[in-house]
Amino acid sequence: MALIRKRRLTDQQQRRIAKQQKNRQEEFDADFDIEGLVVQHYGRQLEVQVCSLPKLQPQQEPKQPENSNNNNLNSDSEAFWRPIVLGEIWRCHTRTNLDSLVTGDRVTWQADPNTGLGVITAIHPRTSLLSRPDRYHKLKPVAANVSLIVIVFAPMPEPSAMLIDRYLVACHDADIQPLLVLNKVDLLKSDSVESEPTLQLLQQYQNLGYETCISQSEADEYSPYHPKHLLEKFAGQTVVFVGQSGVGKSSLINTIIPDAAQKTNIISENSALGQHTTTSTRLIQFNDNSAIIDSPGIREFGLWHLSKDAILSGFPEFDDYYGQCQFRNCTHQNEKNCALQLAAEQGKVDQRRLDSLIRLLNESSESEKS
Repeated sequence: MALIRKRRLTDQQQRRIAKQQKNRQEEFDADFDIEGLVVQHYGRQLEVQVCSLPKLQPQQEPKQPENSNNNNLNSDSEAFWRPIVLGEIWRCHTRTNLDSLVTGDRVTWQADPNTGLGVITAIHPRTSLLSRPDRYHKLKPVAANVSLIVIVFAPMPEPSAMLIDRYLVACHDADIQPLLVLNKVDLLKSDSVESEPTLQLLQQYQNLGYETCISQSEADEYSPYHPKHLLEKFAGQTVVFVGQSGVGKSSLINTIIPDAAQKTNIISENSALGQHTTTSTRLIQFNDNSAIIDSPGIREFGLWHLSKDAILSGFPEFDDYYGQCQFRNCTHQNEKNCALQLAAEQGKVDQRRLDSLIRLLNESSESEKS
């Protein structure tokens, strides 16, 4: 999965896009426009929440005249009509000339109460886009307009520090705030789980200045670990939960928003890797101006599309050492007088984080060659 900045457009490109949007919109009467929020994607159809009411209400089609030869017992029933109500969810199609839409997109659409379906006519500019590589190494958009990434990890399955580092690099590149949440803290008291490595990992990120929290989905309401304490951090935010499968992302969401009705599952006792329980990206609104997007669990997180400089900047604690190596093209591995390696030997920077940086740089280099 990857976070992508909104691409900067030239003035000419912006004028061309605005003209195209205007031409498309002129085909529809703007008085019937509705502002909407895409809450889930179903192939060719999307679920869109009603965020405003149209200036004009569509007219109900007249009831079809009764056919005397029709023996249908329902011939006297009223014609179908669905009123447009704020906050309700409608199934919508998109116009064929629109860009691909994803959960979290703000859109303009029009409703047909005679069928209960809608059509999306325009997409609003995005502030951010969350994507992930598909099997063909192409970026597939997943969610839009995200303002906070919640990186969830737990004592079991065993935390992947490398995966967390990948998330943090992507967050830094997109200028989106990360929040690290250690979930299932109750497992740290279990004899079957070694607590020290997990707590040390949490402390490492705290020392680097990242905001962290500790939670437990089943904690007592008055416990300091109850997920309700996350709500104040989510105020006014569109939040995405990411992390290994089985770390309890959906369980956290169910506790924070009891009516979310997210599916949860139990970690496979055979593999201890966790099972994928969320099958599509879904947006859940709460507290009026906040939303959570639950995305499918992943175990890998490719950053092959990022440049070397973008990866380097994703490790801000190394900034003072960049450019101080003896060789300009230093790979920070076996070269003589490498400033980063010397800093790690002296305990000024964390060796594990340096190893993560080197691995990501090597992956990026291999991707450029292929």
